[in-house]
Amino acid sequence: MTSYYLWFAVAVVLVIAELATGTFYLLMIALGVAAGGVAALLGADEPIQTVAAALVAIIGIVLLRRTRFGKLRRRDAASNPDVNLDIGQELEVPAWDDSRRARVPYRGADWTVELAPGAEPKPGRYRIVEVRGATLIVARHYTA
Repeated sequence: MTSYYLWFAVAVVLVIAELATGTFYLLMIALGVAAGGVAALLGADEPIQTVAAALVAIIGIVLLRRTRFGKLRRRDAASNPDVNLDIGQELEVPAWDDSRRARVPYRGADWTVELAPGAEPKPGRYRIVEVRGATLIVARHYTA
């Protein structure tokens, strides 16, 4: 079996693995392996095929790291709506106490609600911006 068949078979396996994991790094490595297959198809020796595969994979990974897809995004889970589905939900606060807290019914239970910094403690509709344990941090909800 010619070597370019092997290179392209490995590239296909890497693309399938990338589809299963959802990262683009395996895709960049698959592009490098495909470049090794192209070098083999053009008649290059095995060390040159390997160097071509490595160079293309490294360049692809470096370029990927410079895009938004390769950047690591860390957000606090307490205020991340992808982690906590309560964030962005609205609730009604009838009254606040002196410590900028209130007890309100939300999702069938009474919750402690704390006012976010900079907000004014007035009765009304509020939006959940963070969850700290069993305390909902809320900000004023403005309707347009």
